[in-house]
Amino acid sequence: MTLRVAACQYSIDLIETWDAYAHSLMTLCRDAADKGAQLLVLPEYSAMVLTGQLPPDLRSDLHGSLKAMQPLIPRFVELSEEIARNLGVYLVNGSAPVLDGDGLYRNRAWFFGPDGLIGTQDKLMMTRFEREQWNISGGKGLTLFETPIGRFGILICYDNEFPMLARTLSEGGADMILAPSCTDKEAGYFRVRVGAQARALENQIAVLVSPTVGSAPWSPAVDENVGRAALYVPSDYGMPASGVFAESAELQPRESRWLITDIDLSEVRRLRHEGQVATNRDWPEQFERI
Repeated sequence: MTLRVAACQYSIDLIETWDAYAHSLMTLCRDAADKGAQLLVLPEYSAMVLTGQLPPDLRSDLHGSLKAMQPLIPRFVELSEEIARNLGVYLVNGSAPVLDGDGLYRNRAWFFGPDGLIGTQDKLMMTRFEREQWNISGGKGLTLFETPIGRFGILICYDNEFPMLARTLSEGGADMILAPSCTDKEAGYFRVRVGAQARALENQIAVLVSPTVGSAPWSPAVDENVGRAALYVPSDYGMPASGVFAESAELQPRESRWLITDIDLSEVRRLRHEGQVATNRDWPEQFERI
């Protein structure tokens, strides 16, 4: 079955009212849905746009903005669910730093379908900035999301650089890994890209990446953003030799843009049994050779 997917290069714009933000997000998602996209993915920390609604002195405070944005997150989740229901799409609404009951902040993504919330996935591995400066804590556990359009896992940004996370999702039966990301340097973008391509190669699986882009000098958390939206696949029969199934043209567009492409996940799945190589099958053998 052919699936039309949309990964957003999401611009971190200054939006100072809730109504303007809600209109912006709905308009953006409707654009992808009107083009036939069934699965929409927004990037890691896309919810930091919400801090534009805070007073200037607060939104420019790294830790103060984190605390002050918490009352907006339930509205963000409700809006995302409403968008998925109204448009009849599957939506990963990026991620947000959420204050949990244990007093720790975790980087959380929500997955919605036409019938509402399907589930959530926390980022597991924290970058140095998150761990040492921002005080965001890692989550625990991976979720496999079963839907009528496929089986999906979510690995947020840095998580894609750790092979056993993707391997766990692959062994659970995932057809595609959804990879919301947020990187402030070109080197960071390439780390996520190389990681995502490696995970696609190792597990003979598809990986869809959605990044933040643009400059937001008013936010110390997401002030600089660089990245290409992309869909990576194994380099094998019927797939591009490069493993790059689709990729956006610019690293830093001036506005939010969708990368929209069609993929038959059954063709990717077939490679696990009929490919030129069998990396997914042969994975356990490497441990016998050490």
